[in-house]
Amino acid sequence: MESSITWVNENEGCEVTSYRAYRAGATEFGHLPDPPKRAFLSEGGMRPEDSQRVHLINAFRRYGYLQAQLDPLGLQAEKDVPELNPEIYGLSPNDALPGKELSLNDLAEQLRLIYCGPMAIEFMHINNWEERQWLAQNFENAVADELRNEERVKLAKLMLRCENFDHFLALKFPTVKRYGSEGAEAMYGFFSEVFDSAPERDIQQIFIGIAHRGRLNLLSEMMQFPVVQMFRKMKGKPEFPDGVQGSGDVLSHLTSSFDHKSPEGTVHISMLPNPSHLEAVNPVAMGKARARARSLGVGDYSKERSARTGDGVLAVLVHGDGAFTGQGIVWESISLSQAPHFRLGGTMHLVTNNQVAFTAEAHIGRSSTHCTDIAKAFEYPVIHVNGDHPEEVVKATRLAVAYRDKFRKDVFINMQCYRRWGHNELDDPSFTQPAMYRIIENRESVPRQYADELIDEGLMAEDDVKAEKEAHSAKMMESFRAIDITPPVAKHLQGNWKGFVQAPAEVQKWDTGCEINLLKYVGAASVKVPDGFNVHPHLQKTHCEARIQKMVAGDNLDWGTAEALAFGSLLMEGNDVRISGQDVGRATFSFRHAMLVDNNTDLTHIPLNFIVENQTGFLEVANNLLSEEAILGFEFGYSMENPRRLCIWEAQFGDFFNGAQIIIDTFLASAESKWLTQSGLTLLLPHGIDGMGPEHSTCRMERFLQLCDSREDQVPVDGENINIRVANPTTSAQYFHLLRRQVV
Repeated sequence: MESSITWVNENEGCEVTSYRAYRAGATEFGHLPDPPKRAFLSEGGMRPEDSQRVHLINAFRRYGYLQAQLDPLGLQAEKDVPELNPEIYGLSPNDALPGKELSLNDLAEQLRLIYCGPMAIEFMHINNWEERQWLAQNFENAVADELRNEERVKLAKLMLRCENFDHFLALKFPTVKRYGSEGAEAMYGFFSEVFDSAPERDIQQIFIGIAHRGRLNLLSEMMQFPVVQMFRKMKGKPEFPDGVQGSGDVLSHLTSSFDHKSPEGTVHISMLPNPSHLEAVNPVAMGKARARARSLGVGDYSKERSARTGDGVLAVLVHGDGAFTGQGIVWESISLSQAPHFRLGGTMHLVTNNQVAFTAEAHIGRSSTHCTDIAKAFEYPVIHVNGDHPEEVVKATRLAVAYRDKFRKDVFINMQCYRRWGHNELDDPSFTQPAMYRIIENRESVPRQYADELIDEGLMAEDDVKAEKEAHSAKMMESFRAIDITPPVAKHLQGNWKGFVQAPAEVQKWDTGCEINLLKYVGAASVKVPDGFNVHPHLQKTHCEARIQKMVAGDNLDWGTAEALAFGSLLMEGNDVRISGQDVGRATFSFRHAMLVDNNTDLTHIPLNFIVENQTGFLEVANNLLSEEAILGFEFGYSMENPRRLCIWEAQFGDFFNGAQIIIDTFLASAESKWLTQSGLTLLLPHGIDGMGPEHSTCRMERFLQLCDSREDQVPVDGENINIRVANPTTSAQYFHLLRRQVV
């Protein structure tokens, strides 16, 4: 049978060396082949007389960030970096460079202005020569660039509104923990630039994962969240209307989704809900972004020859410095960034580095120089910027956006700022950081400093600042007065979920069966391979031929066959199936073999993706790295995006689910109650008392039963309106119907 899909692009045919062949295969659903990369370029053309200059330039490019002016509080001692001293190159600082009027000392001063100012960069750890050259040239240009006057005024007004929002809440809700952005207001310059530039880069959708710091400001001032609804929640009023089942969540977990219009076009922007477990939202946002790429048919899911991973969809993750270095899920998530079936073509990372995590200073909170040093392990660039310089934040963002667009890799901005109050506004940080907070108490705010700068230049007047604040306060007061007359609103079950409803309290019956002839056809197709494909002799006999015999006989179907029939029948109905786990192509216990490997060439084939011509539903087999927490978070995010997919995460052994316990507790078991977010994610937890020891024998079913919110004191005991369904099937038929039940 001819293939009904051909996943190729302009990179087709690139030489494969150290990677498995299937990674560059032209028929691997959900993964485009990578272009060949050149890591090094010969420098044989460099003239001997240029060597001192080149050494000095490279020294500043490699080490300049260590002496950059990044701390707005001036608390960090300047590091001694001998490599930045021209004298170590054996020349007098006043010696003229060959063919130049500049002395070596003059060159050093120019380099210091570029690489040691309020914006700095780390990129010399990247092996790819083209990337290093591009970053050097474009960073040096970015330092010299200037924002247009209208851009500067727009930035000043945005920060003034964000600051005024915090002041208004402090006045009207003095006991509310708002986790404001005071001290980090320059972060909104980052968001403004990302939002406005997205249409120009053909980005249709942005997904944001952000914790508590500055979240409410972003929602109210930039993401069109109804402020009156926020105020209602602060007053303790119901978050959801009558008839909507849900408990709600804390103030700092609110979300919004809206269309942002810029001169270049429109981009849809969504902020994901998040739990209080910091950084746990990272892989969830990544998974939802990947799923949206599938819905749009872009990136790895595109059939266009010119497609690139990262087309159309952008994930933006905002981190805190303490959690970013402390939480293992960060490493796991970044490890996914270039992995087949998980990669996004580059995620934008902003670290709001306020130099203290609750009460733990940086020297306690990490063992590295910068909180972003983890990025260097993955050869991603890091742009450091002083949060007291909002224009530098915007320029850093422009550079990051351009880099991501060109190279389709993650990029990190480390914005070093401060936290004007404690971890929350009711905390007194002077108990533990008295010196730091004496400095903070005696300094003007970032928006005020920047507004004064523009006033001095004649771009704004004090009356403009006053008018902006008064207009914003009036708008806030209007919402404040409307608290008692405004009903709650529940914005859920929209987009791909439109037409769905919350589950009823009654038990419902669903027809999950299929026509027998369809199942026989699917069963035969599940082991059909192209001509010339060499199945392993053992699998040919025990898997392929045995399955055909079962299809002919029509009985004694094993678990692997039942699963293949469930998958294939869903695909025939136009639904996608995605299965993720550490060995899911084969399955830990070698029963699945959904992905067959040619015994001679190492090429792979997924028979269920070639059932019929013009097939619209496909099986994505996502063999993945040895991670539980980030992978399960990613799959939850993927499942959130569209209910018409069977999304599965299979633990290597059922016992290993507890590596992802945070995701299970805070997303799977409680997301719908807290945020009205539904998911059809399926967990497969293979287990059995088989003598393999205490970590390979049980999936601890009792723990999942404890997580259920079913009522044992009502009649009937359980309806459909429960958070999770725990099943321990004992026959392959039960397994078949359970899988189909998740979609039909």
